[in-house]
Amino acid sequence: MMKTLFLHPPSFDGFDGGAGSRYQARREIRSFWYPTWLAQPAALLPDSKLIDAPPAHIGLDAVTAQARAYELAVIHTSTPSFASDVNVAAALKEANPSLKIGFVGAKVAVQPDESLRHGAPIDFVARNEFDFTVKEIAEGRDWASVDGISYRNDAGGIVHNQDRAILEDMDSLPFVTEVYKRDLRIEDYFIGYLLHPYVSLYTGRGCKSRCTFCLWPQTVGGHRYRVRSPGHVAEEIALAQRYFPQVREFFFDDDTFTDNLPRAEAIARELGKLGVTWSCNAKANVPRDTLKVLKDNGLRLLLVGYESGNQQILHNIKKGMRIEVAKRFTRDCHELGIKIHGTFILGLPGETKETIEETIRFATEINPHTIQVSLAAPYPGTYLHRQAVENGWLDAAHAELVDEHGIQIAPLAYPHLSHTEIFDNVETFYKRFYFRAPKIAAIVGEMVRSPQMMKRRLREGLEFFQFLRERHRTA
Repeated sequence: MMKTLFLHPPSFDGFDGGAGSRYQARREIRSFWYPTWLAQPAALLPDSKLIDAPPAHIGLDAVTAQARAYELAVIHTSTPSFASDVNVAAALKEANPSLKIGFVGAKVAVQPDESLRHGAPIDFVARNEFDFTVKEIAEGRDWASVDGISYRNDAGGIVHNQDRAILEDMDSLPFVTEVYKRDLRIEDYFIGYLLHPYVSLYTGRGCKSRCTFCLWPQTVGGHRYRVRSPGHVAEEIALAQRYFPQVREFFFDDDTFTDNLPRAEAIARELGKLGVTWSCNAKANVPRDTLKVLKDNGLRLLLVGYESGNQQILHNIKKGMRIEVAKRFTRDCHELGIKIHGTFILGLPGETKETIEETIRFATEINPHTIQVSLAAPYPGTYLHRQAVENGWLDAAHAELVDEHGIQIAPLAYPHLSHTEIFDNVETFYKRFYFRAPKIAAIVGEMVRSPQMMKRRLREGLEFFQFLRERHRTA
């Protein structure tokens, strides 16, 4: 077995490269998701090591020093960070010329040929799900026999092996919490709307929704929700309780945990027995009866992608959501005491000044506990990217999706709506949502009731305003 290093490389300061289906970028406040996609294959290799450089503040020199002890490095990359990640790979090769380097992630899954052509230090890329692909590489198998990889042969030509069969038995995957305990410091991971410290993991892969902008279902996870059994999930949470008694919340990072309602209820009942507080991603259509079962068994918060308050835009992006259903769902959550972190996107196809205003009004009307406002990002491999290229909405100057500091830019523009107008309305959206007397009163009340929350909200507020100032400097 090759001694294997799994790496989220140093990148932009504060860059959240492990953001799953969400945007790989710097956040308004310091936020880091767990590197679960790397932890999963790392759990298959007992003597491996996982380094998540950005949240641990590990620089390039420290990474290259450690890389000298390894035979194989597996680097998670993304469209915004690819050029930087190639530079990291070059530094690792210089420090350890015999090191084999593989890249994984949505970027290389959909652009394997281009990635190898523009990444000289890369020996191979693993396409789609890469857990057992990496395991077979580490076992020393002949690369010609490993499904799901693209690589350079001895003559320098690029070879694309056949796709790997999609993983069906999700219970065959070992627990990622073993790797978290072995290699990570859980206090390094922050999400503004989750209790701290938190732990996140996946209970399944894939999402049956067809949202045109969403990255991982269209590139790696697929549109069929393949799941772990409720007992398997409960066993890992019980283990995590023992490993991390300081954890205040568990988050299930499945693209849409509520895609399978009976299973969601079954898992909730198992979690209720364990007495844990938990949260998950959900679509804004969960019936009230199911919401009550989840709430009665420890659910605290739902992360809900509303995206827009305009029905035609929701149709345009194939969201499969009706505004009135979303309003009823949100009302049910408020009445049951379930908090919501609502996410919205500006600049989607069909966006106008009027629809932006409509979405801001919609957000203030339904009033989630907290919100995130992002810019439509056409990642390669998504339907939105194909639309943007075909219609001329995306130009070469905006193709990297972030600026030189890792902050999201507005990559899409329309004849009637410029990059600048879309970009500037993110700040407008935040101010109009949060600078309302009822919302300010709610936040102050939350801070008064909890000294820990007061300290946290003050820190987040400072980070938020610093972020806005930096956006102004780089706009």
